[in-house]
Amino acid sequence: MKTIQGTITSLKAANTARVKIVRNWQHPLYKKYVKRSKNFACHYEGMDLHEGDAVLISETKPISKTKHFRVVSKVEIAS
Repeated sequence: MKTIQGTITSLKAANTARVKIVRNWQHPLYKKYVKRSKNFACHYEGMDLHEGDAVLISETKPISKTKHFRVVSKVEIAS
């Protein structure tokens, strides 16, 4: 299973956290590193999460149309 670390950007939906994943990508011709980001809808239950927290998410079977990941644990608390 794929596990990724990201940052929570939104907690407005019930039992759903929007998590932003940022990765560095190297351009094949110019060799410059560029940041690429993607948002994932992640399922969570019974966790005390806040926007800005760093979390570890894991791939799971589809929970809904857009949710294919779940929050495993909180890595870092937002200041």
